[in-house]
Amino acid sequence: MAVTETATIGLSEGVLNIVNYEIIKGNPLWRLGLVLVVVLAAMVTGRIVQFAINGYAGRREQKTGRTALTIFLRCFTKPASVAIFGVGLYLCRLCLVFEDKTATPVVEGISSAIEKGWGRIAQTVIAIAVAYWLYRLVDIIEHLLWRWTSRTETKLDDMLVPAVRKSLRVTVAIVTVIFIVDNILEQDVGSILLGAGVGGIAVALAAKDTIANFFGSITIFADRPFQMGELIKVDDHVGPVEEVGFRSTRVRTLDGHLVTVPNSVIANSIVENIGRRPFIRRTSNITITYDSGHTKAAKAVEIIKDVLADVPEVNTDPDRPPRVYFSDFNDWSLNIYMSYWVKPADYWLYQEVNERVNLEMMRRFEEAGIEFAFPSQTLYMKKD
Repeated sequence: MAVTETATIGLSEGVLNIVNYEIIKGNPLWRLGLVLVVVLAAMVTGRIVQFAINGYAGRREQKTGRTALTIFLRCFTKPASVAIFGVGLYLCRLCLVFEDKTATPVVEGISSAIEKGWGRIAQTVIAIAVAYWLYRLVDIIEHLLWRWTSRTETKLDDMLVPAVRKSLRVTVAIVTVIFIVDNILEQDVGSILLGAGVGGIAVALAAKDTIANFFGSITIFADRPFQMGELIKVDDHVGPVEEVGFRSTRVRTLDGHLVTVPNSVIANSIVENIGRRPFIRRTSNITITYDSGHTKAAKAVEIIKDVLADVPEVNTDPDRPPRVYFSDFNDWSLNIYMSYWVKPADYWLYQEVNERVNLEMMRRFEEAGIEFAFPSQTLYMKKD
């Protein structure tokens, strides 16, 4: 019995020695195990919270559709997991013993510098979680802006939505970095910003064209000289607008080429918005031969008026009726001035109307015996 008791006591002392074995100065093995348990618990808790919120948001979205509340819940899932992990890191610090030379007696443990760094890491993770949450909350603003822009007829304000989203997210990132550097890392942000300001002046001078394009884009968004898809003419470029950005505007020319025009050029140029014209005007001179005489000249004017009156696409508004006049005596022909407006302003419809007018006019001229004139000369030779 004595031998058995001695062996049991020896085994217990051995286990106790293993448990109390100091892996790091002042911290036995069980404290490090507790740190591991807290980290694992924080990770598991974060996953559970993320799964629960996602499940609730999914069920609600199936009932009510995608709303601001469901977006808010989905924005909160991943940042909540990161925040719980940060809290777990902070609690891990409470499980360890750190040195304290001011205490009596002096407490031996992990270096106080590591303790301070550990706390900063935990605070940084929590700050990143909050910033990540704000970063994701921009989706709610985007959702509300999309709802607002969908009610307007213009498509140009649709381009503002991704621009506002990017700007807000960049702002959140910059503010987060400044907050972490100033409040957690305790660095002098003023001197850093001062140095960045001096360098920013040089960058601004080098990037003056980029800044001019940015303000040009603000002018476009505020003035709205054109909408997405409208046919415009800028300098020598004619085509529909495909995209408006903060630096440039992309125009697809009628030849199929994609032209990128800086917004500063558009802001300082005359932009001809062809897509907003209510009609397309055709002006033409119809020439008949001098042999027609005044009778056939008057008949030709009546024929053209009758042809235009029978075309429904030709605008007959009192302010812009078709105009047909026997206008001039040319060197080689009698000139009849013709002008009319095609409505609606569809370019290919305009060409179709022109074709119908031309063919019908030729047919009636042939029936009336009226000949079109072309540049010619008649030579009279005198015999001696």
